[in-house]
Amino acid sequence: MLPAAAAALGAPQRPVPVELPEAPRVCVLLVDGLGDRLLQAAGRSAGWLGELRSGGAHVLRAGHPSTTATSMGSFGTGLLPGAHGLVGYEVLDPGRGVLLNELAWDPAVDPREWQPAPTVFEHLGGAGVACVQVGPPHFAGSGLTEAALRGPRYVAARSLQDRVDAAASAIRSAPRALVYVYWGDLDKTGHESGWRSEAWERELAEVDLAVRQLARRLPADALLLVTADHGMVDVPLGARLDLAEDADLARGVPLSGGEPRAPMLYCAPGEAEAVLARWRERLGPGARVLARDEAVAAGWFGPVAPHVLPRIGDVVVSCAPGTSVHDSRTQRPQLKGLVGMHGGRTDDETHVPLLVAGPRAGTG
Repeated sequence: MLPAAAAALGAPQRPVPVELPEAPRVCVLLVDGLGDRLLQAAGRSAGWLGELRSGGAHVLRAGHPSTTATSMGSFGTGLLPGAHGLVGYEVLDPGRGVLLNELAWDPAVDPREWQPAPTVFEHLGGAGVACVQVGPPHFAGSGLTEAALRGPRYVAARSLQDRVDAAASAIRSAPRALVYVYWGDLDKTGHESGWRSEAWERELAEVDLAVRQLARRLPADALLLVTADHGMVDVPLGARLDLAEDADLARGVPLSGGEPRAPMLYCAPGEAEAVLARWRERLGPGARVLARDEAVAAGWFGPVAPHVLPRIGDVVVSCAPGTSVHDSRTQRPQLKGLVGMHGGRTDDETHVPLLVAGPRAGTG
């Protein structure tokens, strides 16, 4: 998406299939967890966001797994996961033999070495476009920010209203500018209460109001883009497996990464084939359970760089709709209590909107 925004700003980086109206200033709001299928199902609760969607929005597809760290890697670099290397929520650090949480990060891992490809923000800065990122204070200088989103000037703002204020101010600070704003509470609410809950609908209404305010406060020549990193599915309590409670699933799997909707299994030497067979039998035909080479050949991660390949599990799983597999041996216990989850390959999780308002978009 960002390469399309770069082209709209007159600083194309690479050809992309999405064409946006030309504009000297672009504001991008990324709403964590705002899947396109969820937005469609919200109906009247979606408000102006729903109107923008019905007016001819683009539908984009998140890479595998459909999770924030991976999608932010693709968002910031314009590359597929196998190229940028942020291939999951938790992945094996091959040099240390331990899991790296790509959301929380680890100070022992240099984010610029882990993800060395230049970001679209760095490209735009080199082309003379002023870039600003608006987000929570704890994201400033974080490992994921440095790996996937490095380049912009960072403006810390806590509330959604503060971020609208900061974005409206920042986009007027230069004649050519890209302002990127992140909001994560819709995803948080979906995790805690489910995306079909009244709490999720209320949060969506707050986001809709903020988008309306932001659109009104942008300069007349600015383009406003609203998108997301992934969608979500709700998983009933009775549809969750746990390696800590299931010796058959855990056998031969000393370490598992990914996340509950998209586990990656790092198998003991010589055990990968047996693990693959057991998991396929236990999870059934509704799940997709592939050996690493099969997942790569199927294009799940896009073309995979040699240094990225060992980060991917020996066995790669995409759970059936409405199911999940946890590993309470190592994962935070809170993960097992979530209602809404993502990471899998369903349309509800992977389809995200690209809503456009502004010059020549018909809604600015």
